[in-house]
Formats: sequence, structure tokens, C-alpha cells
Amino acid sequence: MYTIDEIVVRAPVEACFRAGADVERWPEILPHYRWVRFQRKDGFGRGRVEMAAQRHFGRLAYPVWWVSEMHIDKERPAVIYRHVDGITTGMDVEWTFHPEGEVTRVRIVHDWPEGPRWPLPGLARRGVADRIIGPVFIHHVASRTLRGIREHLEGD
Repeated sequence: MYTIDEIVVRAPVEACFRAGADVERWPEILPHYRWVRFQRKDGFGRGRVEMAAQRHFGRLAYPVWWVSEMHIDKERPAVIYRHVDGITTGMDVEWTFHPEGEVTRVRIVHDWPEGPRWPLPGLARRGVADRIIGPVFIHHVASRTLRGIREHLEGD
């Protein structure tokens, strides 16, 4: 599974990077996040972080949960995750921030070549990731997160 979600934000790269890396504040500014907790915090944007969000299907809120090793690269800048617990174990996620004149393009790439570790044959695992988990869950939560970050930074 490989997904790309991106959005243009009327804010400088540094503000976008900081909002993307300041995951402990996400439940305050992103209503679909139930909680974000560091199990081990090694500094700003670094450590083992547990996240829980909701994927809404109309009035039904379906809970999603995962644990990642998180680190940041201030030079690029980028926020990088490796999922280490939950159904998406093995997924790599990278947030990047690209200046485009007066705006910043924020991009999230989710890369999960193997898919879930369910007792399914390899092709079925990838099929579940490509057809269900990626478009129905990952894309929905990621695009909502990007819209929420943009609203927070732009003050809309």
C-alpha cells in the first residue's frame, strides 16, 4: 500500500513543520484524534508515540489506534514514523514540507509494502491494505489531519 495525501497551507514551512511534529497538541486542534501519548519521549518530535483517532462513517465513529517510533529531521524538514504496534505494524510514514512562494505544500506518504500481519497469504494481505485500509482508513484520517492542521494555522 502506498498513499500520498497533500495540502497547501498559507503559512511558512517552519510553522507547518512545528504543527506537524507537535503531536501531543493534536487532540486539542484535531477533533478526530482521541489521544496522543508518548510511551517514551526523547525530545520534541522524538520517541515512541501512541495515537488514537476516529474514522467516521456517517454518525458511526470507528476507532483506530497505532504506535510509532517517531523522529524529526529539522534540516529537510520532515516528520518520520515507523509503525511498531497495531494493525499497521511495519508501515513507514513521512511528512514533508515544501515552500511554494507564500504557501507550504505539506505531503504525507504512507508506505506499507507487506500489509497487515493477519493469517492471510501475501497477496491477500496487500489486497486488504491496497483496497480497504489505505483508501478507507489511512487516506481518510490523513486528509482530515491535513485539513485540521491547515485550519489551525490559517485561523479559518
